Amino acid sequence: MYLCKVKKRAEDIAPMLAEMTEHLRSLRETVSSQHSEICSLNRNIDKLNRELRKLRRENDSLKERLAKYESPAKNSGNSSTPPSKERMGDEVVRRTKSLRKPTGKKPGGQDGHKGSTLTKKESPAVIEDVASEFCTNCGAPLDGCERVLDYVTQIVSLPQLSPVVKEIRHYITICKNCGECVQSHAKRKAGSNAVIYDDTVKALVVYLNVVLFLPYGRIAAFLKEVFGLDISQGSMVNWVNAAKASAEPAIAAIEQYIRRSSVVGFDESGIYCNKRLDWTWIAQTAYFTLLFRASGRAAKELDNRFGDSLERMVAVTDRHSAYFALNFLDHQVCLAHLLRELQYLNELDKQQDWSARVERLLQEAIHTRNQHPQEVIDKSQWLERLDSLLTENVSHMNGAFAKLQKGLAKCRDYIFNFLENPAIPPDNNASERGIRKVKIKMKNSGTFRSDEGADAFLEILSIVETAKKHNRPIYDAIRALF
Repeated sequence: MYLCKVKKRAEDIAPMLAEMTEHLRSLRETVSSQHSEICSLNRNIDKLNRELRKLRRENDSLKERLAKYESPAKNSGNSSTPPSKERMGDEVVRRTKSLRKPTGKKPGGQDGHKGSTLTKKESPAVIEDVASEFCTNCGAPLDGCERVLDYVTQIVSLPQLSPVVKEIRHYITICKNCGECVQSHAKRKAGSNAVIYDDTVKALVVYLNVVLFLPYGRIAAFLKEVFGLDISQGSMVNWVNAAKASAEPAIAAIEQYIRRSSVVGFDESGIYCNKRLDWTWIAQTAYFTLLFRASGRAAKELDNRFGDSLERMVAVTDRHSAYFALNFLDHQVCLAHLLRELQYLNELDKQQDWSARVERLLQEAIHTRNQHPQEVIDKSQWLERLDSLLTENVSHMNGAFAKLQKGLAKCRDYIFNFLENPAIPPDNNASERGIRKVKIKMKNSGTFRSDEGADAFLEILSIVETAKKHNRPIYDAIRALF
């Protein structure tokens, strides 16, 4: 009986194994089918992700393009955009709309304003009497009649603009005692011209080129039309280079004065020279200005030029990262740059007041310094007010607000240094005004054709700007170079 049961169970195993094998095969087919379906779904997901990323990029691009029409345009009044790159409409607004706040006062000279007018010369070059020759009543001639002076008018006019040619005759004197030929002048150089221009003409050419930013072609046309002088552009180039060579000792002295200065303003701007983009750097103080050309705008350019002298300087700059990579004694960031950026945020979102409160804080600090120009003002209370604004949550606003807030936090320690040191200005406007002359020159001439021409312009411009700061006549300063 027991053997029968065991035999029956043993006979049941085969069908069960067969059934299990069939079931396993079915499961394998199901798994394989599902695996194929999953792979297909994964490929579709990858395709959809690629399309989604593409759509997101297109959406971001469209948002950026649309922002130009919805957001206020950046110009020189609300950002660091230079006037040369702003739209024509913004330029029209800038030239016809004042950025000053209304004071309520009437336009024109205010009470206490000292006026000025043309004054008469005590000894005029020409005196002309104007009187009637016949009586308007009876028609009789007025010869010999008494005349009474009514009033005097002096008319200022330019003299006849024709060059004065001075001929110098060099004589050799023969001594009647010994027969020696005595020559008081230097021998004439071989190949030299018998007709030359003096320093008044050369200085005028340099003045027109460097101070008034005229290209050589326009200078030649002006001298031809007004003075009748037919001067080649090659001669003008030689005179500018000669002025540069004479200015080298003065440039070296200016650089030494700047090296010893405790507060120096810096700025940089592009300059096209010899078919490439170089950079003009400016280092200036209250009394000296130095402009020079470099291949880039990295920190190494200033380090190579001034070296260890930077460690004794407080640098007044914008927020360009190159300045903060150098080992300056301290920094002062330009508040004018920050106020322009805040003005843009005011226009970007007129419903918020965060940017307006930061703007008022900076303006109050500047006003306090202007009211007390020589006092040392503790900056701690100003930093506390700034910290309060920097900790506010601006994440719900446009991303430009958080970006500026982060930027202000990075330069927090360099915003109010001008309060504690009266010698530090609150802005870098002096450097920007100095380097703007280069941009005007580029706008007129387009480019410098040689490195020598660019260096000559910058070095002579350094002399000109330094002469201005010492209230010296610019033309006299240039004439002294010849």
